[in-house]
Amino acid sequence: MNTPLRAIGLMSGTSMDGIDVAMIETDGERVTARGPGTSRAYGVDERSLIAEAVDQARALEQRDGRPEALARAEEMITRAHGQAVRDFLAANGIQESDIAIVGFHGQTVLHRPQAGLTVQLGDGSLLADMLHRDVVFDFRGDDVAAAGEGAPFVPAYHRALIEAASIERPVAVLNIGGISNVTWVGEDGELLAFDIGPGNGLIDDWAMEKTSQAMDTDGVMARSGAVDEAALGKLLEHPFFAKRPPKSLDRGDFSLDAAQSLSTADGAATLTAFSAAAIARAVDFMEAAPRNWVVTGGGARNPALMDELRARLPGHVERAEAFGWSSEFMEAEAFAFLAVRSLYGLPLTFPETTGVAQPQTGGRLVRPR
Repeated sequence: MNTPLRAIGLMSGTSMDGIDVAMIETDGERVTARGPGTSRAYGVDERSLIAEAVDQARALEQRDGRPEALARAEEMITRAHGQAVRDFLAANGIQESDIAIVGFHGQTVLHRPQAGLTVQLGDGSLLADMLHRDVVFDFRGDDVAAAGEGAPFVPAYHRALIEAASIERPVAVLNIGGISNVTWVGEDGELLAFDIGPGNGLIDDWAMEKTSQAMDTDGVMARSGAVDEAALGKLLEHPFFAKRPPKSLDRGDFSLDAAQSLSTADGAATLTAFSAAAIARAVDFMEAAPRNWVVTGGGARNPALMDELRARLPGHVERAEAFGWSSEFMEAEAFAFLAVRSLYGLPLTFPETTGVAQPQTGGRLVRPR
């Protein structure tokens, strides 16, 4: 049995809204304690630089390429993560020396596993030097190099939480970030995980385009509009939904084109319904419909989206807090968990999650200079 370690996990998702920081104690198989979490929002200029990097990343042919905006964004993202950790430690009275390892996901700017490319901006060596702690980063590269989808990566953590809980199975852990993904665990511990479709991504893009706001806060726009069934049907024609798992997405795989003729409110309502309807399509690939849905990520805080999910999904749909978990910091906790698994040489991905031929380790360990 491995020694439990206190680890910090860092996550900056495809919604590009900010950085989540969370702490857990784990031996890489069991979670022995869950600590506090916090978020650090990106400023307008930081979001703009990340968006520029995402746009520039479309031309990348090598995953370590860092021209112009990508190099500037990588340094900004890394320094922002370092400061977020320092602020977290200070606010919670934790010493750097109390932390054994930091799991640093970085910011995804390109995900094309079919081309052997997945790019997460984040300089692990710089972060290790800033925090004087060992850092595990570049989690997805080895999986993609082994012909995996490189996503989703959190199922190992989901399964650890489920195995320690008394939740009626089958259970689905639904993470709604910029992209939504699901982990399904059957009655006998069977595992299936895959990316589903747009989560908050299109809703956020619509809000920014129509109102210059980063998101549809509390689903207010969606609740003031009506779903356009013709536009929803067109959105659901995307070939991704018929593809069998394993499968993964890049944030740019879907567009707002089908909603452009709609009013601001109706577009928000339709895109919210689209995210929920895409999630409902995921049930087609599960051996049995979930009895419970545990909803995490930013989408769990959108009442309009939660209403759509409850209307469209079989089983009981609740935020992670109803099960004693954190909907806000689940992914950050997961990368703390995965950092410890990487340190101990345990697999991070599996044939049932990313399609690799056999369980795959991953992550790069760097130590402070």
